[in-house]
Amino acid sequence: MKQQSTLFAMLSLSLLLLRLLLRLRLAAFRDAALTLHLLARLRIRPVTVRLPGPDGTTLRFWCPASATTTKPPLLLLHGFGGDAKWTWLHNFAALSRSFHLYVPDLVFFGSHSRSASPLRSVAFQARCVADAMRLLGVPRYHVVGISYGGFVAYRMAAVEARDSVDRLVVMTSAVAATAREISALAAREEMAVEDALLPDTAAGLRRLVSRSMHRPPRLPDFVLHDFIQLMFVDQRKERSELLRELLKTGAGIDPLPVLTQRTLVLWGDKDQVFPVDLGYRLQRHLGDECRLQIIKDAGHALQLEGAGKVNGFIRSFLLDAPDGPEFGLARK
Repeated sequence: MKQQSTLFAMLSLSLLLLRLLLRLRLAAFRDAALTLHLLARLRIRPVTVRLPGPDGTTLRFWCPASATTTKPPLLLLHGFGGDAKWTWLHNFAALSRSFHLYVPDLVFFGSHSRSASPLRSVAFQARCVADAMRLLGVPRYHVVGISYGGFVAYRMAAVEARDSVDRLVVMTSAVAATAREISALAAREEMAVEDALLPDTAAGLRRLVSRSMHRPPRLPDFVLHDFIQLMFVDQRKERSELLRELLKTGAGIDPLPVLTQRTLVLWGDKDQVFPVDLGYRLQRHLGDECRLQIIKDAGHALQLEGAGKVNGFIRSFLLDAPDGPEFGLARK
């Protein structure tokens, strides 16, 4: 009887240790697997670029191990929901077949993109990325930006890298909204916008995933807690300040300029963060040089939910590929 009790106690302890191990390691293991996939399979390596100046600003880029082929360079800019790896995990492989990818963690995202600068504007982010691309020796490139990254991409095309940006893809980004309209959208939330977009509880992250995706996955609390530790703890204060500055000034260009670059706007028809009307407004603002494509049954995180279509539309638009998906006529 005593041996059975001891065995039961040991088994319970083993299960508890296994559960703790899973809680501590699952997201970190997935993160390490993504890194290995980029390095070994796609030949994309991490490079930390230090910008000149007194602020010690650094950006971590994922870029080609070698860029000896004629594939055009493509810059991918993430939003607030994650860093470079996690945002574009369903896009790296497909897009790297046609492009040399340059994928940074924006300043104050990830553990390597940091700065002592007090600036928190979209203009600051755009200038940092543009300077980093120059230091990497890439004089001209296409840009894709999603959500917050779309603000940065638009700003680069209009001001900081106007002569370097070839074509532009803006995904689910409220660039055409005024700062007052962006603040009004944020005010509809049941909590402060930094708590909504930078969650610190499993319930908060589950709410964010549900708002961002039309078909959100069901994830246990311990996985959500693990992801929070990986993604939303480091530099939380600085990212909160980025959000407040975005609500106050938007892209920081008033009036919003009409771009000279050909532009593709991609939007999910089930977006619960930024209404699709903002996509139509941006298309009307840019005129004949802009094409709008609405992706069916996709929410704000359409690069995840509609990855196949997103990859196809990006490739077809940037390369004028005749074998790409057929663009619809989205006018409103």
